Amino acid sequence: MAAAAIIVTVLWLNAGTGDKNKSQDVASSGIENGATAEGDASPDAVPAAANGETLRWPVTNRDQLSVSLPFYDANGSEDQKAAAMVQYENQFTPHTAIDLASKDGKAFDVKAAMSGKVMVAEQTPINGYEVQIKHPNGLTTVYQSLSELKVKTGDEVKQGDLLGAAGQSEMEKSEGVHVHFEVLSNGQSVDPSSLIKAE
Repeated sequence: MAAAAIIVTVLWLNAGTGDKNKSQDVASSGIENGATAEGDASPDAVPAAANGETLRWPVTNRDQLSVSLPFYDANGSEDQKAAAMVQYENQFTPHTAIDLASKDGKAFDVKAAMSGKVMVAEQTPINGYEVQIKHPNGLTTVYQSLSELKVKTGDEVKQGDLLGAAGQSEMEKSEGVHVHFEVLSNGQSVDPSSLIKAE
């Protein structure tokens, strides 16, 4: 009897909003289907910034740089996993970023991968100079192993603005001059290359 009363109440409450809900469902499914048609709607997809920007590599000429330490992929082969481990003080930890180095070992400019607000701009004992930028779409980008800083905490930066120069860090000393580029989506590390479209 109680179940029947609940069902009748639910039906009565939804009777006046049925058409409204249908139109909202159609609109929602249209947006989702449109994104799916473009290949961007996966559960892990990250929306573009409010200004239409998409994430870019934090360097001018990505093709002139090599990956000195890849992102740790838990689904990769044993060799891929082993290649993406960081050894520091006799401990091994999965690498949650992509490290880029110039092929000639020289320093290069590091730029903002997307517009946002600088939340951290400081020197750390083991990571060199570090910059963290919060973006309006739930992303945070992290740049470590810098040899200098061109921004300060609280700065608003545009995509492509100079943050500093690639340098070295105590933690990843064996890599020489490089930039450690990490992307967090709602606090979780994600492979930057999975979010950056080929240009």
